[in-house]
Amino acid sequence: MTDHREVAIVRRHGRTPSLGDGLSALLAAYHLQTEAENGAPVADVDDLPDRYRAEVTDPGTALADDVVLVALREDDVVGCLVVTSADDGLSEIKRLWTDPEARGQGIASALMSAALRHAAESGVHTVRLSVWEWRTGAIALYERLGFAVTRSWDEREQLVCLQRTW
Repeated sequence: MTDHREVAIVRRHGRTPSLGDGLSALLAAYHLQTEAENGAPVADVDDLPDRYRAEVTDPGTALADDVVLVALREDDVVGCLVVTSADDGLSEIKRLWTDPEARGQGIASALMSAALRHAAESGVHTVRLSVWEWRTGAIALYERLGFAVTRSWDEREQLVCLQRTW
């Protein structure tokens, strides 16, 4: 059964008040799943690479220069996305994650739409992102939103780089 309760997208910039453990839990799930999919599973957050562990344990500091969008259903954080600060008209979207129990309800699409609005309001003309090639659902979403595959700026194999310019 689909839960049709309203989802609110909230923009958090820099060191803003905590969203409880909800944001950290989503970031942990994202990083642990990604490490497992990359063939380097780790048992818990303490075993993540330092950079990723810092995002989970103190997202307010690790993502202080970025804008974090969260999807809230009542008081529950059910999705997140990070937009990097604009640099010469370019921003990057990263860490898009929806709680598996809330998938299929348009949360990722709502987060992406909010991220694109934020980028446009910030004077950005190009937004880029990267995604592992096996995340075909995410790639399809990005393409529906006008992103196109582009030459890679990242040397990791199996990573698809996409961008949207307006």
